[in-house]
Amino acid sequence: MLLTVRPFETADSERWDAFCAISEQATLLHTRKFLSYHGDRFTDRSLLVEADGKLLGVFPAAEHPTQRDHIVSHPGATYGGMVHNGALRAARMLAAVQAVGSHYRSHGYQRLIYKAVPGFYQRRPSQDDLYALFRLGAVRTRCDISSTIDLQARGAVSERRRRSLKKAMKSGIVMVSGSQWLPALWEVLVDNLERKHGCIPVHTLDEISLLASRFPDAIRCVCAILDQQVVAGILLFETATAAHAQYIASSETGYLVSALDAVVDHCIEAAVQGGKRWFDFGISTEAGGMHLNEGLFGFKTEFGSGGFIHEFYELALKDM
Repeated sequence: MLLTVRPFETADSERWDAFCAISEQATLLHTRKFLSYHGDRFTDRSLLVEADGKLLGVFPAAEHPTQRDHIVSHPGATYGGMVHNGALRAARMLAAVQAVGSHYRSHGYQRLIYKAVPGFYQRRPSQDDLYALFRLGAVRTRCDISSTIDLQARGAVSERRRRSLKKAMKSGIVMVSGSQWLPALWEVLVDNLERKHGCIPVHTLDEISLLASRFPDAIRCVCAILDQQVVAGILLFETATAAHAQYIASSETGYLVSALDAVVDHCIEAAVQGGKRWFDFGISTEAGGMHLNEGLFGFKTEFGSGGFIHEFYELALKDM
């Protein structure tokens, strides 16, 4: 079977997203519905992998924003990589990645930056792409560590977290959910990031509101209310296998009553009831994975999580 690749066109959007819905590892971040919210921020270079007219894989990608001879899969998403529905295994995946690399090389690109999909998002084991990258001489250039709970084999919850949850429940907080709480949560988040880290959220309120409207069943805002004020909350990105905490925030009042513990407990229980296998807190690393925020990692571990890695590879295209 001869594999071919061709550039994504806007007319492919519906077919692309339908394919993602039946793939083994795609999440909302791979869909055109998500990627298109970036508008013209990136120069799209996504590809479709086909054979005899049948779609076997999609590859979300764009030019690097500053290094124009680099392709990234994808600069507007936490992860990217080759998406397939089981048709690209082992040798065929190797052929697909080779075809992708050769296509980019023929268009003058020098390097491919590959942001692999973390294993807990995969519906079934699907790391054939990492084997293909190894065979082609790719180099791992970055590794982040995320704190993830296996909901079927959760680690022990620390006594401190148990006490904090009891404290939160005694405080009289009320749990609420819904996109209508996003503005209030964003006020808490912006203040929290500025106060503790001197930075701002990656997404603006308008951007996250747009995404929430596009994915009403996958993006969920959960907040703790005290005295009619949002004091803590989590914004969840949900996939077929996992509930991922995209943003976590608490006000000073929230910290005093341990409100975040109640929000986390609520979200974990909802993930279990929703049939998810994993609850992911996100990474605790900075500087391309070279700096570990040990305090943050320790806090997440106390809820019974373990480490899952996010891997980034770089593939030289000159010899493909």
